[in-house]
Amino acid sequence: MSHPIHDLIPDFPWSFLFIQDLIGTIVFAISGAIAARQHKMDLFGMFVLAFVTGVGGGTLRDVMIGSTPVFWMKQPIYVLMITLAVIITAIFRNSLNKAGWQKGLLIFDAIGLGVFTVIGVQKGLDFGLHPLICIALGGVTGCFGGLIRDILRNEVPIILQKEVYVTASLIGGIIFILFREAGFESNWIDVATVTTVIAIRMLTIRLNIHLPKI
Repeated sequence: MSHPIHDLIPDFPWSFLFIQDLIGTIVFAISGAIAARQHKMDLFGMFVLAFVTGVGGGTLRDVMIGSTPVFWMKQPIYVLMITLAVIITAIFRNSLNKAGWQKGLLIFDAIGLGVFTVIGVQKGLDFGLHPLICIALGGVTGCFGGLIRDILRNEVPIILQKEVYVTASLIGGIIFILFREAGFESNWIDVATVTTVIAIRMLTIRLNIHLPKI
């Protein structure tokens, strides 16, 4: 007999990449919840922005390639992680504004972006799509949750004007495809991709590097 609580936990092995995916989801969701607080939204508004930030990119990816039901409907643990993110934001709302927390969130955000990029590219390959489309899917998975978040709060998306964000994801996707074509093992490909994305994100933040504006 199926148990409602047990059904929330995936029955496949918990790989390192899957754990990182959950961490990335939590961090992205926290960023969405913080954005909601900045706009003085209520608890439901916090959950909505946390939800679209955490799983919006992956949802759009799955809809685009016809992978339905989308991933979080098949693995409800993602909804639990987003709920946890909202609770964390509500409890530690003052601490999250401090520099130490902000730096930690940036690091985990970079990790999440790298992991989401890997998942997006790999899912495209699993569906037999062209490598260029797979690279784009990596960018969609990693970046479009934040884009939807900013649109919902009536702002020009940060990733389109201030941050080297989508570019980092796309370069990571290129690294993934190049290493795959070179015959590297999947674990090494994942590590190389995530490391590349993290390095680009942290370096551009530290050096205050932005793409040129015309």
